[in-house]
Amino acid sequence: MSHGSAQDSVMMQVPNVGAFVRALLPVKLTEGHTVTFGVWLAIHPKDLKPTFDIWWDPANEHLHLDAWLANAIPPWGMLACPIEAAVRDPNQTPYCVSSPDETVNRVLTEEWDHDLVLEGIRAE
Repeated sequence: MSHGSAQDSVMMQVPNVGAFVRALLPVKLTEGHTVTFGVWLAIHPKDLKPTFDIWWDPANEHLHLDAWLANAIPPWGMLACPIEAAVRDPNQTPYCVSSPDETVNRVLTEEWDHDLVLEGIRAE
């Protein structure tokens, strides 16, 4: 883990499971709102050390991750879907920016019903 606990960490490697990094997944909602999910992304274990080395460096603005969602996101699910993350601001966690998966790409680019999404979050 990058920090003392999984809750505080921005990356970790779990033996016999995989390597993971934190990212933000913004979703545009109706009525001018946005909800941003904090998610774990699964990355290839060989990418963890280079990611760790650049994470706190000013050069992290060039960080780009090809990953898979390691969380299900209500109400869509999307667990294990491919996703790309990139740094928008060197002082923030990388953002999920695109995906070859049609559902994930729609979640990232379309506006969603405010009540539908918030009801899915409350059901969790």
